[in-house]
Amino acid sequence: MPHPQNSVDPKLLEILVCPLTKGPLKFESKTQELISEKAGLAYPIRDGIPIMLESEARELT
Repeated sequence: MPHPQNSVDPKLLEILVCPLTKGPLKFESKTQELISEKAGLAYPIRDGIPIMLESEARELT
């Protein structure tokens, strides 16, 4: 079943981890980002594709 543009497939969230900490990620629908609280980073989702590169991540404040 396809997911709306403002959501992430729960099965994908189960297998994706932060590339730095290997910890879990949390989807933030307002900003379309995957949040790694342990690393303090937010990875963007562009056109439905998570960009899991540290150089593309935003630092959380």
